[in-house]
Amino acid sequence: MVDYEKYLRRDKFPHIWCDGCGNGIVLKAMLRAIDRIGLSNDEVAMVSGIGCSGRTPGYVDFNTLHTTHGRALAFATGVKLGKPEMTVIVVSGDGDATAIGGNHFIHAARRNIDMTAVIYNNFIYGMTGGQASPTTPMKAMASTTPYGNIEPPFDISGLAIAAGASFVARGTTYYAVQLDRLIEAAIRKPGFAVVEVLACCPTAFGRRNRLGTSIDMLQWQREHSVRIERAAQMTETELEDKVITGVLVDVDRPEYTREYAKIVVRAQAER
Repeated sequence: MVDYEKYLRRDKFPHIWCDGCGNGIVLKAMLRAIDRIGLSNDEVAMVSGIGCSGRTPGYVDFNTLHTTHGRALAFATGVKLGKPEMTVIVVSGDGDATAIGGNHFIHAARRNIDMTAVIYNNFIYGMTGGQASPTTPMKAMASTTPYGNIEPPFDISGLAIAAGASFVARGTTYYAVQLDRLIEAAIRKPGFAVVEVLACCPTAFGRRNRLGTSIDMLQWQREHSVRIERAAQMTETELEDKVITGVLVDVDRPEYTREYAKIVVRAQAER
């Protein structure tokens, strides 16, 4: 049984997330993963940008940074280079990570720096006005797409894979137990690890698109998500409206801070 209290800043509650928001499920999954690994509060640095996901570090008693929009990975890179012994976890939304922060996301994956990025994908800018984000589905309604979105959405996990991340997984807030296992594996992986989480936003996304309650949105996740092992046995037609979950990539590549440390040793020896 996880003692969540030891990880929380109780004076910051009640939280500001809407009823039915998936962010609390993601937070608890992260805490279960951290607890199972056995990390102390002081060994973890949690970094966020701006948005609904950005409030997460304010609720936990770790070393935390709430940074500028889209720059969480840049700040986290500085933390990891300065304190390579720290376990660095970045929490970011689909807009924060792949719009204004898209360049940082690509190059953090390319460098393969040892940190875990947990991307809350709720298909919209939930906090700042309900604008369409890079992951808003086509035809979906947002404040900036009142006649339906005409832009094809980003595949966050596919982008991470293409950019060179060592570990990429996708989960949902419906399958919470699977989610904490994916986050645990990501944290344990040396190198840049990404966990994309499909999270419900019943307020900014659900209402505009008449998706029902948060329970209905979770039910959609249950009905449309398919584990990667099962997906391998399905046809393209069967997978047409499905979301593949599980570990999508797990490879070994040289890790940035370890390679950087070798350069430091070599430079010092030459001096």
